[in-house]
Amino acid sequence: MADLDAVHWHPSAAYLYILHLDGPALAWEYLRRNPEYRRAWHRHRRRPQHDALHWGLRLLEDPARDARDAYPDWFPDPSSVVQIYPDADPTADALLFHLWRFPSRKHLMHDGKRLVLTTQIVNRMLRMAISPALEDGMAYAYAVRAGCKLSERWRAIEAELALLDTAKVQPAAITTCRPGRASMLHMRTLQALDGTLAGASQRGVAEVLFGIAVVTKRWYDDGDLRAQVRRMIGRGQTLMDGGYHRLL
Repeated sequence: MADLDAVHWHPSAAYLYILHLDGPALAWEYLRRNPEYRRAWHRHRRRPQHDALHWGLRLLEDPARDARDAYPDWFPDPSSVVQIYPDADPTADALLFHLWRFPSRKHLMHDGKRLVLTTQIVNRMLRMAISPALEDGMAYAYAVRAGCKLSERWRAIEAELALLDTAKVQPAAITTCRPGRASMLHMRTLQALDGTLAGASQRGVAEVLFGIAVVTKRWYDDGDLRAQVRRMIGRGQTLMDGGYHRLL
């Protein structure tokens, strides 16, 4: 980003963590690069203001923290957030809620209305919004927001809940999936975006991403490589300037 050293974006290895981020985490990576958001954060630190909703957040998050350390509280909740409430009519074999028995690394935050628990299971994130009425040891139920996108919302949390059940029963059985094409595109897009924010030209971005030899051979006005880099930078700027909401 512009306030860092001009070559901070050159090592591709620094972006490998991007390959294992889900939609909300990727959205944060684009938002935290937005110069206007960064200015809003610094204004907030000097004079606290309630402008988080403008960015789709309940609370402003420090843009210096990447998705490995930041836990932005999005508003409204992304489809992947699991809402947990007391079970009003539990069965005899109902599961009981025990907060600290959830596996793996946990982060707990109170957003003013409820507890938000983020659990990292290997390279996957499970986000849970816990009702204030739910107490430890109570039977619980999952809630899905109603509407025309019900099936889509359920599919978004079904895989995460299955992952959670697997982790409870057999933690060692969880394996990571090979990053897909979309993940690779996000990694390169964020690297290209950082280069642009640091003041690099399109050709300079291409040389870092593809190598000087390749650029020397394939870089010309109407060439495919130049068009590819132009699209990549444009995509990154669009996602940074509000398009990140689609990733939620």
